[in-house]
Amino acid sequence: MAHSTHSTSCPSSDNTAESDACVCAAQTRRTLLIGAIATTACFAGSGHAAAGEDPPGADERPQKGDVLVFSEGDQEGKLVTIADLPLGGPPVHAWPKDPKTSVVRSASRLNEILIIRLDPAELDDQTRARAQDGIVAYSAICAHAGCPVTVWVKSDVGDKEVFKCMCHNSEYDPRQGAQVVFGPAPRRLAALPLALTDGALSVAGNFIGKVGGQQPG
Repeated sequence: MAHSTHSTSCPSSDNTAESDACVCAAQTRRTLLIGAIATTACFAGSGHAAAGEDPPGADERPQKGDVLVFSEGDQEGKLVTIADLPLGGPPVHAWPKDPKTSVVRSASRLNEILIIRLDPAELDDQTRARAQDGIVAYSAICAHAGCPVTVWVKSDVGDKEVFKCMCHNSEYDPRQGAQVVFGPAPRRLAALPLALTDGALSVAGNFIGKVGGQQPG
């Protein structure tokens, strides 16, 4: 069976000049083809690099009106609703998301948020003022060394469950504005005011307090 190729067959001839011209043409076609392939690969690689860059706004702090989406687990990227927050915890880890651009602000770890639903009667006045139906939100970054706050456990100094950073055992009580109740953290977690619309949570204002760990020096 005959196979078609991109090569041009040279005529059988004793004419040396004609043979040389044919070889030259074939080599030129091969060179152009290789160059085209290389160029395509280059553009494809450039496009991949661009696609891997964070979109504008992804590293900005939570903005008023941002919705909150799961930052981990099977529901990652989905909206956090009241139904996702059992009374008394555990907390949900979330990212803010711009509802207009759909950009999730996950390019900075300082944007990760802890959301928990508590009995409103347990909250102090200031905490209750920025909560929604007992739901409060705080920075998920420890104020001591900047480790993630990942655990919801009974406090080492009381009978209530608290947020705990496992790096150096700092504990925070979300009922009292996430004040430090144990460990070396120098200050409370930054709080995030919330709004509630049709069962979905959103950001009502900027972080209250400093986000992140204690700076050296």
